[in-house]
Amino acid sequence: MQKTALLPYARLPRAHHDRHVLSSTVDVFGAAHWLLVERAPEPGSGVRPFDALVVSVHPYGNVELTELSAVRARWPHLDRLPKGGFVVASPRARWYEAADQVQVFDELGHETASFSVGDAVEHMLVDEAGHLWVGHFDENPDGINRWSATGRRVWTSDGARIPGLFDCYALNVSGTVAWACPYTDFPLVEIRPDRSDRPVKVWANTIRGARAVAVHGKQVVFYGGYGEERDRLAHGELTETSVEPTEVGLLTLPDGAPPGHRRVVGRGSRIYVQAEPFTTWDVFDLNG
Repeated sequence: MQKTALLPYARLPRAHHDRHVLSSTVDVFGAAHWLLVERAPEPGSGVRPFDALVVSVHPYGNVELTELSAVRARWPHLDRLPKGGFVVASPRARWYEAADQVQVFDELGHETASFSVGDAVEHMLVDEAGHLWVGHFDENPDGINRWSATGRRVWTSDGARIPGLFDCYALNVSGTVAWACPYTDFPLVEIRPDRSDRPVKVWANTIRGARAVAVHGKQVVFYGGYGEERDRLAHGELTETSVEPTEVGLLTLPDGAPPGHRRVVGRGSRIYVQAEPFTTWDVFDLNG
C-alpha cells in the first residue's frame, strides 16, 4: 500500500517545551497555536480557574505570546478569532458549569464573554467571519451548529436533512464554509450558511470512519478509519451525487513512522496532524 509522508509545518519553540500542552490547533489562516500550562491536570481533580499561555507560530515563522487569565475548561478546545483573541471551549456542559462552557478572550487575554453551545463537543473551529462551528459527538443530538462569538446560534443542522447525523466524526472549516463527514451514514456534507437557495449539499459516501476530511475542487480525501485503517488516506472524486473512491494509501509522519495518538484539524485542502508529544504540526495538502 502506497505511503504518503506528512510535511513539517510548525514547531513549538523549544523554550516552551517545559510546559504541558493542554490544547493545540491550526486556525483558518494557517497559524498554529499551543495552549500551555505549568503541569498536566491531575486525574479526578476539580476545575479551578487557572492562567495559561498561548504560543502562536504564524505561517512566516513569527512567534506571538498571549497570557489568558482565569481559564476554566479542563480539557479544552482552542481557536483564534480573526481580529485577535481566542476562544476556549470545554467539551462538556454540565448544568453547574454550562454558562462558562465557552470563554472568549480579547487580544490582551481578558475574558469578554462566556456562554454554552451544548454538551458533547467533538469539534470547535472558528471561520474567517469569526463564527464558531461546533460539531457534537453522539451524547448530544444537536449535530452541527454555527455560533457568533457572543453566543448567538446563527445556523443549525436541525431540518437540514443530513442523513445519519448522530456524531460529527470529521469537520473541516475553511473561509466561511464547513465540510463534514458524520456517523452513521458517513456522507460528505458541504455547508454554506450564507447561501439562501441551497446551503447544504450531500454526497453519498462508502468510506467509513474517517476522522478528518479535505476537499479541493472535485477531489476529496478522508483520513483515518476503524482498527487497522486508523492511518488510512482514502482519495475520492466528487460526482453529482456521490464520492467515487479512487485510491487508498497510508499517511505517515515525515520520518515514515505511524502517527499514533494524534490531533487532527481539517482546513480546506489541508489536513494538519499533531502527534505526541504535541510540539509539532505536520500537514498533508490535497492541493499539492
